[in-house]
Amino acid sequence: MWKCPKCGRSFSREGQHHFCGKIETIDQYIDEQDESVRPYLIEVRQILREAIPEAKEKISWSMPTYWKGVNIIHFAASKKHLGLYPGGEATTVFADKLKDYDVSKGTIRLPYNKPLPKELIAEIATWCFEQYAVDKKAK
Repeated sequence: MWKCPKCGRSFSREGQHHFCGKIETIDQYIDEQDESVRPYLIEVRQILREAIPEAKEKISWSMPTYWKGVNIIHFAASKKHLGLYPGGEATTVFADKLKDYDVSKGTIRLPYNKPLPKELIAEIATWCFEQYAVDKKAK
């Protein structure tokens, strides 16, 4: 077991990458990531902001999240890919368009060595917003 000298958390792997403390904002989340992946995170954030401007940005489940009454879509950095988390229904609906990507139920892995599919990300985000967003004032 390896114990982080900064936060005291224990991990099975020596030097395990993690967040010491609590991430409060998407800016902070991006700043904590490896410099090589930050451009991808910034780009996907911009795509999501433009696709679903009515959604609120927040951190949920330790990931950047777009929210409107419920979590709509998340994204996160991994070692070799950017994870996009639109949920299982979305990955099923967009299965044909996602055939060139590593996809499992609710997860789309976008490798850092390929350009981001900007239009597809925007399309998925818009679909998720239309399916899941909750307007609290309407209830």
